[in-house]
Amino acid sequence: MSASWSVVVPTVGRPQLAAMLDSLAATLRGCPEAPAPAEVVVADDRPPGTGEAAADPLAVAWSGDVPLRVVRTGGRGPAAARNAGWRSTARDVTWVAFLDDDVVLPAGWAGALAKDLANAAADVVGVQGRIVVPLPEDRRPTDWERSTAGLEDAAWATADMAYRREALARVAGFDERFPRAYREDADLALRVREAGGRLVRGERTITHPVRPADDAVSLRVQRGNRDDALLRARYGPRWRERTEAGSGRLPWHVATVGAALAAAGLAAARRPAAAAVAATTWAGLTADFLRRRLGPGPRPGDEVFGREVRRMAVTSVAIPFAAVAHRAAGTWRWRRVLGGSGAAPWPPPVRAVLFDRDGTLVHDVPYNGDPDLVVPVDDARAVLDRLRAAGVRVGVVSNQSGIGRGLLTTGQVDAVDARVRELLGPFATWQRCPHAPEAGCVCRKPGPGLVLRAADELGVSPAECAVVGDIGADVGAAVAAGARAVLVPTSVTRAEEIEAAPAVAASLTEAVSLL
Repeated sequence: MSASWSVVVPTVGRPQLAAMLDSLAATLRGCPEAPAPAEVVVADDRPPGTGEAAADPLAVAWSGDVPLRVVRTGGRGPAAARNAGWRSTARDVTWVAFLDDDVVLPAGWAGALAKDLANAAADVVGVQGRIVVPLPEDRRPTDWERSTAGLEDAAWATADMAYRREALARVAGFDERFPRAYREDADLALRVREAGGRLVRGERTITHPVRPADDAVSLRVQRGNRDDALLRARYGPRWRERTEAGSGRLPWHVATVGAALAAAGLAAARRPAAAAVAATTWAGLTADFLRRRLGPGPRPGDEVFGREVRRMAVTSVAIPFAAVAHRAAGTWRWRRVLGGSGAAPWPPPVRAVLFDRDGTLVHDVPYNGDPDLVVPVDDARAVLDRLRAAGVRVGVVSNQSGIGRGLLTTGQVDAVDARVRELLGPFATWQRCPHAPEAGCVCRKPGPGLVLRAADELGVSPAECAVVGDIGADVGAAVAAGARAVLVPTSVTRAEEIEAAPAVAASLTEAVSLL
């Protein structure tokens, strides 16, 4: 593999992350014949304010010989975390290898990946690794273990999936409307194929251990039916065929719930004979579902048998109702949000543009506390007025560390902000970080906090926002938050920041034209 590559690992702070990173470092050291990745990017998707304790798994020392960088993404889901990861990699990287935070890489993985990518034809934009899920050897697997083992046959699962970076950019990456680790990889695979790329399965393998789970895990996974509703809205009734998702049990769940509701309604209407027929139908469908789940599982005498029977009995009754409820909620949501049954393509149009203040909207005066020194850049007012006239919301996201450093008072910064509004007109949102860099806050750029707060206040998704700024921290905040970014360099912008920016403009006018 002569092409350059980077690794992206989304995480929610699972304890397995440390072992995963250790196995990654070991395989990179053990395969000197394979080109090393440019870097490893860990996209930390825990909600703001979490993971600061000494036991933080991300605090485990990285033993690899290549750089490791952490991007915090604010708890927006694996699709958003993966996007922030690959978008923060260098633009000249050819391949991005996505790995889950709970997989284990065998010793030869890096060398096998090198062969997989070297064998990829020019029209191949994605190469999947082979997933091995270890199951107990002394007994039959539980329902949860079999569910995890389904990853072995999953199409284009991002537990180990390498994509060409340019293919990801062409389709705007993962659809961040998928908030769970479910269906977002199947959706991406379909879109890159529809864009003209080809996906293949490689020869490398990884191990995906079965994570510990409580008795309610099978109920929680029913939330994925909401994501199925998005795929149905996006691709129509043949969405399973088009996304290679396989068949599902939703029709049976609907029948089960329908029989239960009919039994209750008929009983209330004092029609006992008909209610008994409906109740018998419900009981038969539920018993068949329980049989299908218990049949391949542990046998009497196995240590886990009693607990498995109890868990299957309870959840087999509850799952049809949970599945139907989540699917109905998802269908309603997409009809309400989109104004119809069809889902708009990804990415959504820009509905808000967020500007850095100093060096972008106004000429930079370091630690300025004097409103009389505020001078807008030449085209700032005209650009803002055009956006307002077009119905695009405008806002400001600004680091003001002078407050935290004790160089400025909050009142001084308020006065400067007021002068900016006086000269440039009203803003729909104005987000400020007053902290010094060493404060470790969740809002300071390049963290996503200011952008996420602005999007929340405006009632739009981060993907419907764009950020325009003059330094790499502005671009980093946009990438971490899932917004689009344009850099408008000034004399203080570093060359490496310009090189890394996804889009560069010579003026605010040009920047807005690129959105």
